[in-house]
Amino acid sequence: MNTLTATRLHAADVNITMVSNTQAVTDYARRYFGPWWNAFEVPPATVCAGPAVFADVDADQYVTLQALVATCPHEETTYAKAATLVGRDAEGTITAVSPTQQLAYRHEPATGHLSVIGAESEPVALAAARIARDAMRGLLLRDGWTLLHASAVTDNCRTVLTFGEKGAGKTTTALALANLGWHLLANDRIFVRPDDKGQLQVLPWPSAAAIGLGLLDALGWHDVARKRLEAGETLHPTQHPDVTDAVLARRREPLWEPGGKRERKVQVYPDQFADWFGLKLATSGLAQAVLFPQIRRDAAPAVEGCRRTLSDADFMHGATEDRYPDILGLAPAGGSGSSDARQSAAYHLDKLTQHTVVLGHDLAANAAFLHQLLSE
Repeated sequence: MNTLTATRLHAADVNITMVSNTQAVTDYARRYFGPWWNAFEVPPATVCAGPAVFADVDADQYVTLQALVATCPHEETTYAKAATLVGRDAEGTITAVSPTQQLAYRHEPATGHLSVIGAESEPVALAAARIARDAMRGLLLRDGWTLLHASAVTDNCRTVLTFGEKGAGKTTTALALANLGWHLLANDRIFVRPDDKGQLQVLPWPSAAAIGLGLLDALGWHDVARKRLEAGETLHPTQHPDVTDAVLARRREPLWEPGGKRERKVQVYPDQFADWFGLKLATSGLAQAVLFPQIRRDAAPAVEGCRRTLSDADFMHGATEDRYPDILGLAPAGGSGSSDARQSAAYHLDKLTQHTVVLGHDLAANAAFLHQLLSE
């Protein structure tokens, strides 16, 4: 019989505990969330003190839940790139199964009980981390936070947020500045909330970072990653095997999915930013400035005169969560916060120093330009 282990995740004033019958599952949670949220081992008995996710490796229980969903009315959706069946009973309990991944999810709103069940430890670890993160998001949103589609860096005096549509350069801007010594706070999305002094607090959203082969090379990280892989270390398991092969083969040009619409990228664990690439990570900040970049291949870095305001696309919500829809109903207010919280965030962001900039493909020039601009 496996011994239960537990990891508690803590951010701002909320926390959730993950309990599992498999040590690798809670170890994964500490690794994944630790660099940006506080994640630490606790006695399993303390789970009664607050919200929890129960994540067990149990093939028999998975089969039972799969049969339950298959024989009841259900809907089919795509979750984490896998066909997923979602059923709801008369009491409101939601049960979902992904047969190809042999994973089951269950949420009992009446008790707040959350479960992830699967046949193998790695899929359970990844799925439990996603569900725990969504549960934490729900708690933070109910506590007045708003989730924005932005990256963030800080130097402990200034915290800079970068906004823009997909491909505008949010991750590129953050990593370029982090490579110059700024602390990386978030690469793709952030939580914000005004404090009692009218300052805008910033929290990270822990996630793996998708980095194209060209950007990996421009950052000077390609050979570092290759040597780590040659030594037997691994990147995030959601990374396509072709990307690993390309890094090992010293390929630096973009790698595209069939059809050429989406680039296949290196998937970096949060802790690998520090352990592999020497970046410093931050766990919080107070926003002082906003960047709106646009990347143009042959452009020299420069300030553009137009001023931009936040749009609906700058807030994370159902329409922007195409890979991970909220199948268990964990995120209130559409996933980005209440209307009041969103309006308050937009109001405080509009008061910050704003820079609309154009950047080229010379990453070093971009980083030097941004560092100087933000230091003025």
